[in-house]
Amino acid sequence: MRALALACLLSFLALSGDPALSATPGTDATRQSRPEHPLILVTFANAPGSVPSRAGSTGQHYTGAGGYSIAQSAHRQAQRVATTYSLKEVANWPIRSLSVHCVVYEVPDSRPVANVLAALASDPQITLAQPLQEFHTLTESKPPYNDPLYDMQTNLTALDVPHAHAYSQGEGVRIGLIDTGVDTAHPDLRGRISGSHSFVSNDNTKASSYRHGTAMAGLIAATANNGIGIVGVAPRSQIEVFEACWQLRPDADAAACNTFTLAQALSAALDAKVPLINLSLGGPADPLLSALVQAGLKRGVVFVGAATDTPDAFPTGIPGVITVGSNEHDAGRAMLTAPGTRVMTLRPEAQYDFESGTSVAAAEVTGVVALVLANSPRMSATSIESLLRHTAIRPYSEQIPPSQAVSAGTAVNADAALVKLSEESGRRVASRAAAH
Repeated sequence: MRALALACLLSFLALSGDPALSATPGTDATRQSRPEHPLILVTFANAPGSVPSRAGSTGQHYTGAGGYSIAQSAHRQAQRVATTYSLKEVANWPIRSLSVHCVVYEVPDSRPVANVLAALASDPQITLAQPLQEFHTLTESKPPYNDPLYDMQTNLTALDVPHAHAYSQGEGVRIGLIDTGVDTAHPDLRGRISGSHSFVSNDNTKASSYRHGTAMAGLIAATANNGIGIVGVAPRSQIEVFEACWQLRPDADAAACNTFTLAQALSAALDAKVPLINLSLGGPADPLLSALVQAGLKRGVVFVGAATDTPDAFPTGIPGVITVGSNEHDAGRAMLTAPGTRVMTLRPEAQYDFESGTSVAAAEVTGVVALVLANSPRMSATSIESLLRHTAIRPYSEQIPPSQAVSAGTAVNADAALVKLSEESGRRVASRAAAH
């Protein structure tokens, strides 16, 4: 076994380009550069024992393996095969432990490798004919971001956000966040907050009282590749904060709002002409708030809301609002979904922690919508929701045709949406060019 292991090691090193172990010159085609034509490996029987070398010659042998060298019959076989099958010899070496002579040939024309190997396999003088295969180390590739907590953001992988970032990172998109306040001094939000407005009479303005809003802001827009923290879904978007909710306890994310504070925040967001509004909150149907959202929809504003168990809840009971549930829970009705359990995000005062709930899922999809709007700013809410639905990943258990309405949530895939958007844009350009 030791001799076999050594022979295999020497064979590998010869093909890897160690000049001290290459049996013949001209082995560069088997090293780092890819050959122009496919390579195959052929073996012939090689009689054991050494063939005396000419005086003064180093000979073609491995002194470390007992002087085992190429028998003349094996050498002639190698030349015969090259001529008979129209192959080009690239490298050769004897393997003592297997009593064979190995030759690498190049197939110098367009013949299918399978046909060449079939012909060689029928040759009685050949003991083995196979492709020269390629192998790779199994280390993981370097992640696309230098943010140290990126590896814990399994939500980004589930949403296929890293691939989507090749198309867009939310550049130039303004997002209205109607929530609690946000810790605008958080280092992972530096440069991401374009403004902050409060509609809450609250004596407690400490950053620690802004847990929920800070978490949602981080999910949407935490700065990428700044060497700290996490990566937001739309890390180059801008968030405008409209504080309408207040934290209920110092150590919990739970917060409350009312009709008056939410109406003020919604009105201010519409006046500011923010194109995309995140509502990671829910409550009963409300006539005033519904009227404000409907007014925004008529102006082309896109609203994203967190799903609840109540069909007519605010805001997701309003037709036109993009409703988002959690991947991990049964949606109960047709809706888009995103990761909603233990998702890494920001905490006030430069902290990080996991967050769960449909609030999280809605914030993530708000980020995906920002990626879409960065590429196509005039898309309507209806068109965006249709795009996300058609490119979403349906549950494996769902066995119905795609043309039919789904009865469960469909998981948003950011990369698929951006790819489809890019393809449609390319077709429109080509169509216009053809028309001229």
